Amino acid sequence: MTAAPKSNSTEANDRSRYVVGIDLGTTNSAVGFVDTSQDEWQIQTFAIPQLVANGEVESRQTLPSFHFQPPETDGTASALKLPWSRKEPNFGVGVFAREFGRANPGRMIESAKSWLCHSGVDRRAALLPWHGAADAESLSPVDVSSRYLQHIRSAWDHLHPDEPLAQQDVVITIPASFDEVARELTVAAARSAGLPRIVLIEEPQAAFYSWVNAHRDNWEQHVVPGQKILVCDIGGGTSDFTLIHVRPGDDGKVRFHRIAVGNHLMLGGDNLDLALARHVERLLMGDGKLQPRQWSVLVPTCRHVKETLLQEDAPQEFTIALPGSGSKLIGGGLQLTVRRDEVVQLLVDGFLPAANFDEKPQNRQSGFQEFGLPYAADAAITKYLAAFLKSHADDIVSTDGVADSARPDVVLFNGGFFASSILQARLISALTSWFRHSDETWTPQILQNERLDLAVAHGAASFGMVRRGIGVKIVAGLARTYYVGIEGNDGQTSALCLVPAGIEPGSESIEIERDFQIRTSEPVQFPIFVSGTRLTDKAGELYEINEEQLHALPPIRTVLQTRKKEQTDVVTARLSARLTEIGTLEMWCKQVNGDRRWQLQFDVRSSTETDREVHTGVAEQAGIVDQSTLDSVDGILSSVYATSGTEKPDGLPRRIARDISMSRADWPPSLLRSIWGTLIESATGRKRSAAHEARWLNLLGFGLRPGFGMAADDWRVEQTLKVTQGKLIHASANTRTEWRILCRRIAGGITRGTQHELTSSVIALIRQKHRQVKSGRGKGADYASGSHEESEIWRMLASMELLDRSTRMELGRIALNFLPRPAFESIRSALIWSVGRIGARVPVYGPLNTVLPTTEAENWIESLIDVADVSDSVTQLALMQLSRRTDDRFRDVSDDVRAAVVKEMESAGAPDHFVTLVRDGGELKSDEAGLVFGESLPTGLRIQ
Repeated sequence: MTAAPKSNSTEANDRSRYVVGIDLGTTNSAVGFVDTSQDEWQIQTFAIPQLVANGEVESRQTLPSFHFQPPETDGTASALKLPWSRKEPNFGVGVFAREFGRANPGRMIESAKSWLCHSGVDRRAALLPWHGAADAESLSPVDVSSRYLQHIRSAWDHLHPDEPLAQQDVVITIPASFDEVARELTVAAARSAGLPRIVLIEEPQAAFYSWVNAHRDNWEQHVVPGQKILVCDIGGGTSDFTLIHVRPGDDGKVRFHRIAVGNHLMLGGDNLDLALARHVERLLMGDGKLQPRQWSVLVPTCRHVKETLLQEDAPQEFTIALPGSGSKLIGGGLQLTVRRDEVVQLLVDGFLPAANFDEKPQNRQSGFQEFGLPYAADAAITKYLAAFLKSHADDIVSTDGVADSARPDVVLFNGGFFASSILQARLISALTSWFRHSDETWTPQILQNERLDLAVAHGAASFGMVRRGIGVKIVAGLARTYYVGIEGNDGQTSALCLVPAGIEPGSESIEIERDFQIRTSEPVQFPIFVSGTRLTDKAGELYEINEEQLHALPPIRTVLQTRKKEQTDVVTARLSARLTEIGTLEMWCKQVNGDRRWQLQFDVRSSTETDREVHTGVAEQAGIVDQSTLDSVDGILSSVYATSGTEKPDGLPRRIARDISMSRADWPPSLLRSIWGTLIESATGRKRSAAHEARWLNLLGFGLRPGFGMAADDWRVEQTLKVTQGKLIHASANTRTEWRILCRRIAGGITRGTQHELTSSVIALIRQKHRQVKSGRGKGADYASGSHEESEIWRMLASMELLDRSTRMELGRIALNFLPRPAFESIRSALIWSVGRIGARVPVYGPLNTVLPTTEAENWIESLIDVADVSDSVTQLALMQLSRRTDDRFRDVSDDVRAAVVKEMESAGAPDHFVTLVRDGGELKSDEAGLVFGESLPTGLRIQ
């Protein structure tokens, strides 16, 4: 083989005995390794010890990427101990998890890798299992990925005690389309698993390395300079397309250059399973839906049906059996036989349709939104492939005179999707139909890896050897161009090229020769864009933002802390960036006339924690007030709270509204955040009296509501809590009440851990009060000074949507228990509002997996109808939230319960749109959103 240049990476560990490649797959994980102590090295497969269905430990070539936590009461947990376990674990991964999880879907986590690249949620938050059992441990996608890696590391160390995995060269594969956040989180998962030194490689590249290694003696007979190699890598979760150009080297040897990578596309084998499941459901139920438990059994069953019927020697039919869900089902279950030709047509025509080369994918909402993941809008993989080839047609100059510059010469298939020769043949048919017009005999040359399930792991190990100078290297610089948004004098934003495509890992950092004036001790935030098609833009150049070519990423941000904590200054700084040796992007803000620098981080949480899309600046655009107005408001606030202030706080909001001729309800977010900033700077002014502090807290929360929606709101919330949490100066009832109101208003920006911290003490007192009320003995502890504070405590608790589900369920049940009792008549309205908010089918800001079970919501609906006045507007709001239609089987109440709610609300004269939301679903109107939130929202900000 041709030797590659020796890597200069400090991460390479030439002293280790083993080079290990790990394919952390969506459906299955695998490990390939090379024992470098052998004279003739070869890639071997590490058989991974794991629990199987019968509770025995077996070593298998793949580790199914499934995580299962059994109930503590069924005795299964005691059987989870592995040979290397020091204590009994409470979870299992691999075959055992997959088999037991199918029967207990609420306790199984799958597709963690897909969640790791889901930019619509906080990937570090405990989201999984998505529709989990109430008592199941919640884990983040990073945690689950780490547990798979922990299992692999522990298994390796058990069998290689003198050569622990952490001391070997470890290469982990990732989809080529992983964004920078997903890459960094993969590194974090490995570090958490005890693997501090790893290198990343894109899976299509690894698949090609595997092919080259398998043909190390004759690969040059298969490919020639000038050819373009298309790697189609479609696994369980994603579709990745990569183009590799074969070029002649200066020494006459062939060189491989990775020239293009497709955009992130969450479309793979999982989508086929879901499509087949939907088809079976329609055959069984017509327009109805299966129960969640039945559906959870059907999806993995359909995966097995797909894998069976798409093989060449498949049976002509397959019988599907599902558990029953009621007495109406004959024999207690459902059964359906599907024909092979029916399944093949459904999946092949649905996912690999015969499409024209110019036909673009449709931009519509995926039909699988209820499963939490942002699946591709169009199921037609062929359309995405055509768009990819067309967008990169001019990236290289054809050397063979072929008019079709987009045409690939060679195709390498990878991923479990292509285990079916039927699917391979259909994709080849699409390619030939696009490019045969210039040569009727043309067909692409097909390269094959012997084991699609092991190719990526083997290729990663081969790449590890290339890093040591052994083998043929694919020259693979950065596959995308990165830009930072710069606002010009005309107010228009342009894209400044920050990192151009093509730079290689470990290269010197690029410094942009453009000065930025940045205030210290405040958050600085830069909008970031990325393009997988503009691959020739130059660093430091300005370009127009084309939304079809440039896509927004989470912004990068930092707080430039100075040596003196309270010092605020303006520094002149420049941006720099580099692609690290392990394949992640590092960005820095460097002082021009000094030696200080600050690392910039992708602002993942504030942009994406709660299923909101990347920050778009809508709130900022909702109304920008002029500086004279801001100065006027600042002067009024300073007259009360500044050191020299002498005015009283009474009527402060009215004075501001009168002075600027703008109703308080119309104050735009930009003005509100300015008010917040002035109040934080003059926080000491609240010391003057309890009235000063109460009004200060009131306006502070009003200015920051709902805790998200504008750039750097998470930082503002963090600063607010630093100043106020546990630091009330005046212990009056009014001050404590305003503190509760502030927490309710900004709850959407408070982290999960802080929500627990803020509420734990008062929840403990409420539990004590509940025990006393139920028993009728003793005197429960007072958790509020009066009904006003008590009402606001309940509204605050109901707004904390990131509290764990069991706690929120308990609070809802307590509220319903208090509701009919005379002692709680004064807070009746607050209790009803809280029940509706806690049990809502559509959360205000929390991720969808925080929604309480439908059975709980149905019980609460029954209780409200029984003990509350349905003609009351607050009761109607609560019933609407508890039964609002979402078309998500895991959130929607039953049709019978929905019909009963509609009947009650119509009889009571509820608003027509409330009835529509229950019966048909839809979006909240602005006034309805205010009722759900608890008060009006700032202009430009909306909730679902």
